[in-house]
Amino acid sequence: MKDPQAELEALVREEQELQFSRFTHEMALALGLSFVEAAKAAQLPIAIDISRSGQQLFHCAMPGSSPDNDAWIQRKVRVVMRFHHSSYYVGQRCLAQGSTFEEKSRLDRDLYAASGGGFPLIVSGVGVVGCIAVSGLPQAEDHALVVRVLRRFLRSLE
Repeated sequence: MKDPQAELEALVREEQELQFSRFTHEMALALGLSFVEAAKAAQLPIAIDISRSGQQLFHCAMPGSSPDNDAWIQRKVRVVMRFHHSSYYVGQRCLAQGSTFEEKSRLDRDLYAASGGGFPLIVSGVGVVGCIAVSGLPQAEDHALVVRVLRRFLRSLE
């Protein structure tokens, strides 16, 4: 069994590590296409979304995804933008506290989902400016995919 506190600390470290020095429309496109390439290579039935300041900059639905994935993305994005943490972190933090997100937050479950796959788009020195979200896999896999592709993309910018 995983140590819940250690897992939460690891999730926070990911957010501290995976930050941009700036984020442009062109970067959103390049990052989105990186997700498309990863999804194609593994034949993942996901939807991908990147938004900044409430504006959708990139969206793609891969074969096998459905409109339900778009709805999940919207719910995950709302969690990220409200709590300024990954949607996975928010859900896992509630579980570590012996509750569920729905019980703790009292937010409408039709509008908010603390399920893995939403990740804050963070600009160093500025803070959370948007969200990167995927949906279509089990929540831990959605989260891991975002972290893996984002980490690779940020390394390519160095």
